[in-house]
Amino acid sequence: MLCKEIMKVIEAAYPKSAALDFDNVGLQAGRSTQEIHCIYVALDATSQVIEQAKAVGADMLITHHPLIFSPMKNVTDEDFVGRRVVDLIQSDISYYAMHTNYDVLGMAELSGRILELGEVQVLDVTSEEDGAPQGIGQVGMLKKTMTLEECCIYVKNRLKLGSVKVFGEMNKKVNRLAVSPGSGKSAIKPALNKRADVLVTGDIGHHDGLDAVEQGLAVIDAGHYGTEYIFIEDMKEFLQKKLPGLQVITAPVIHPFQIF
Repeated sequence: MLCKEIMKVIEAAYPKSAALDFDNVGLQAGRSTQEIHCIYVALDATSQVIEQAKAVGADMLITHHPLIFSPMKNVTDEDFVGRRVVDLIQSDISYYAMHTNYDVLGMAELSGRILELGEVQVLDVTSEEDGAPQGIGQVGMLKKTMTLEECCIYVKNRLKLGSVKVFGEMNKKVNRLAVSPGSGKSAIKPALNKRADVLVTGDIGHHDGLDAVEQGLAVIDAGHYGTEYIFIEDMKEFLQKKLPGLQVITAPVIHPFQIF
């Protein structure tokens, strides 16, 4: 199957038009006319991931985070991003990124489903489709009221994490939870507006966490990777269902940092 045919299948479910204005999604390197037999799926197009894709004989790499995000004035081996682009092209691997279009049309619902939220709503509405709101994250009800400490344990178990960072009183009662996978500083205000008791997200800084608590919102920082690696298996299932003739291999789940 040609790369452009695979792209057509992906974009039928996750159109590029659903991406936020600042984003860069779609084919970022390689040939749309390339014959694809094996797809490698990962969260980021790191040098290690590209080497893994080459090692398994992949013809196409699909990631959530785009390798090329800001405009590039040149593509050479003198820049760490350029080196990866050159490597992909020399290795004849077509590289495709699906970022906020997947956040809006896949990640939001998936994260809410993993946390088993009920009575869900879109957390941060960015658009409407046929009158239905679409956007980043979800907010909904937990199956039962729990303390913030119990909620931390619950989130760790549901997302299969070793640890989380918490802002808030551990005995605070929570039953309405907002989740915004990835970097969630901008999700604090929507979570407050939607009357969430706790926000599960990543990349929360010191002052952002303190300010959220001051306004009555507890925050569980489960990490950027920890809230978004769910893309990998979900995309594998999507590709295997839609394109059963192709081999799909996923990157191992390896958190990018360790806590000692």
